[in-house]
Amino acid sequence: MRAQKTELPKTMETDELTTYEAVWGEIHVEYDVFKKRFDVTPYLKGLPNDRDPCPHWGIIVKGRGKIIYDGKEESFQAGDVYYAPPGHTGVFEEGTELWEFSPQDKLQKTMEVIANNMTAMRKVTLGI
Repeated sequence: MRAQKTELPKTMETDELTTYEAVWGEIHVEYDVFKKRFDVTPYLKGLPNDRDPCPHWGIIVKGRGKIIYDGKEESFQAGDVYYAPPGHTGVFEEGTELWEFSPQDKLQKTMEVIANNMTAMRKVTLGI
């Protein structure tokens, strides 16, 4: 299988982030464009230790970010490949674009929690 980022379905469009993604077999393929600095940590609340238990492998196309896990912090920039082990969180700077690959079964559980937290945070922001 192959795809350009624009050939993947756009599945999320917010002020902070645009996501294109698909599932190929057991692997989730994702291309993210960060329009603003994005700290995923608040959206992980409710997962074990409020961290992402799903591993990810990725390639940074543009920009920079960092992952935090096991008391360590690793920074990455355009041209780097990375591995985010289970139990991590991450921060991505404005203008960052990346490809990320994850096991679909584990990612699905994480994304359910993130979606619920995003909805709850929007309601609070809107005063609902």
